[in-house]
Amino acid sequence: MLLSPFEWTIAKRYLLPGRSEAFIALVAGISITVVMLSVAMLVIVMSVMNGFRAELLDKIVGLNGHAIVQAYGGRLDDWENVLAEVRATPEVVEASPLIEQPLLVTHNGRVEGVLVRGNTAADIRELSDKLVAGNLSELRDGATKVAIGIRLAQNLGVRVGDVITVINPQGRSTPFGTVPRQVGYEVAAIFEVGIYDYDEKFVVMPMQDAQTLLLMGDSIGMIEVKVTDPDRVGAILDPVQRALAGRAVISDWKTINASLFEALQVERVAMAFALSFMVLVAAFNILSSLVMLVRAKTRDIAIMRTMGATRQSLIKIFVTTGFTVGLIGTLAGLILGSIVLFFREGIVKGIGAITGQDLWDPQVRFLSAVPARADPVEIAMIIALALVMSFLATLYPAWKAASTDPVEVLRYE
Repeated sequence: MLLSPFEWTIAKRYLLPGRSEAFIALVAGISITVVMLSVAMLVIVMSVMNGFRAELLDKIVGLNGHAIVQAYGGRLDDWENVLAEVRATPEVVEASPLIEQPLLVTHNGRVEGVLVRGNTAADIRELSDKLVAGNLSELRDGATKVAIGIRLAQNLGVRVGDVITVINPQGRSTPFGTVPRQVGYEVAAIFEVGIYDYDEKFVVMPMQDAQTLLLMGDSIGMIEVKVTDPDRVGAILDPVQRALAGRAVISDWKTINASLFEALQVERVAMAFALSFMVLVAAFNILSSLVMLVRAKTRDIAIMRTMGATRQSLIKIFVTTGFTVGLIGTLAGLILGSIVLFFREGIVKGIGAITGQDLWDPQVRFLSAVPARADPVEIAMIIALALVMSFLATLYPAWKAASTDPVEVLRYE
């Protein structure tokens, strides 16, 4: 729908009302502001929620894999054969043995419940980018050295080089009963995964040390698996599940964290639906400003009709005027949303300093920082929603302007 020079000139004139039409200009300004805020809020909220889900998935999967193969009873004896079978499965990227056991740790009278993880040397090296202090290369079989999460280090008051005592309640049987097994380990490294629960609970050690501590011999607890497509992990590992039926069970990341990710998805959809109503409110603002503009310009419309302006031209003029308001508001909303997302950490800290409240408590939010990840498809949908609603809001006022009877208007002038 191309505009003629005449139509575009009139549309620009109506976009900038004169001093006598200050109220119309105010309403138009409010319309632009509402569109801007609604688009910005949608962009910010959806990006933060996408970032939260993506970061949570990346960190959980980065530490636990996409799935785990765990034997009934918690001990996998013939794990070498199972590991070879899993690695031979199509679309399996990586598979490695793992030991994971809840135990107790003490240091200077402080006691904390922890999750001891026995990892291969390759898996331990993957923590390098999360290292806060120390040296992961010191974690070797038989060295009795461990790496711990930064929150656990803070809770115990531990630094690199200190010795912590890991307590295995199972212990060994003696004539006087079962004596818990206590082993001292030097803290060789401190890491920060970014998920509060992991940083507060994990104690990582070489596989052989974990087997010795837990009196497991040569057996392991589970096999960690990573695949090409996390969303298809169930289908990819289905042949392995059938082959291991009765011996082991496979749990994927969707099952292990089902309640968390389902809650995130429900909240994401609910927030998107609720915030979409802001765009509807913005559209009504555009409609009301155009209705007032049409009423104020009734005489001008009648004169243009007598001078030969067609109804189609009038429709184009008012649709262009209203749609431009929506377009300006949408672009401003995208810019505002981008600015807020870029400075999100500072904004959250600033609001927290003013209100005295911790708006992003890692104990509640799981992640230690505010995440954000913009989805181009969602951004395009937000833009389309704002522009379509703006366009629809212009149709009635434009039709009303085109239906103006110049004879009736000018008769009483």
